[in-house]
Amino acid sequence: MMRDMRGYTRLGRRISQQQGTGLWEGSDGGNLSNPTAFTPLEKRRYFLTAFTLIELLVVISIIALLIAILVPVLQRVRNQARAAACQANLKQWGTTLALYVEDSQGHLPRGPNHCFLILAGSFRSDDPNAQESLNPIDTKGILCCPMAIRSGRQVMGNWTFNAWERPLDGVLFRGSYGLNNWFFNTQFGSIRMPPGGPYIFSIRRGRADIPVILDSALPNGNPYDSSPPPRREGYLSPTFPFCINRHNGHVNGLFLDWSVRKVGLKELWTLKWYRDFYASGDSEFDTAGPWTKAGGVQPDDWPEWMRGFKDY
Repeated sequence: MMRDMRGYTRLGRRISQQQGTGLWEGSDGGNLSNPTAFTPLEKRRYFLTAFTLIELLVVISIIALLIAILVPVLQRVRNQARAAACQANLKQWGTTLALYVEDSQGHLPRGPNHCFLILAGSFRSDDPNAQESLNPIDTKGILCCPMAIRSGRQVMGNWTFNAWERPLDGVLFRGSYGLNNWFFNTQFGSIRMPPGGPYIFSIRRGRADIPVILDSALPNGNPYDSSPPPRREGYLSPTFPFCINRHNGHVNGLFLDWSVRKVGLKELWTLKWYRDFYASGDSEFDTAGPWTKAGGVQPDDWPEWMRGFKDY
């Protein structure tokens, strides 16, 4: 009997110790409900399992650094995708114009109004031009470059990413591409403008250098070889609305051979905007004019916002 009582006494003492320390015999310090009962080694092991403030700040700093590196990269990739979509739009314009030329015995639409109206399929029911011989192709979805804001309002005095908005023959159009007005409205090539519009088969050479449609702040433009560049970025130039920094120092353009490519802003002065233009007093646009390397332009002659772009 005494031996049994001693056994119960020893068992009661063990239970009391375990309740007092919060730890069972053989515990590894994992009882978080009573950390004051930890031994020094167990306390050290407990605190090593949590982040310190410095460690949290380091992790946050690394995340912020990665974001700062990735955001410009993602923005650049997104802009490249938009530039590719812009070129795809112009490629569709080229296909549409080529089909129109085939149906019109080699003639293009006469003037920007007819061009946009005919190709966008927005005729009124009583419009005499709305006839079956015209291509029933709807190009409304390709009137704007993805980089252009779809609004006709000027944004903070900068026309770089603006879409123009104009009523053309009673139809309100919104777009971000513009036509080479010399080509559509004047004599170009060896013969005068026929009644139906430019006759492209009269132009046998140099079609790849003749711009037709480009990124633009206006529906059309009339560049001269002496036209100065805009004095500040996004400034609206009525004669040269194509000189806008829409694609990282470039604009996209469709040429008369129906090719599409990006064009450097300074390269615009080396394109063949007109030939035999009797009203300008010049036989043709001088591609070695005063705003080209061949014409002697110096880097400091360009406005400050254009000086870092490639020279031509």
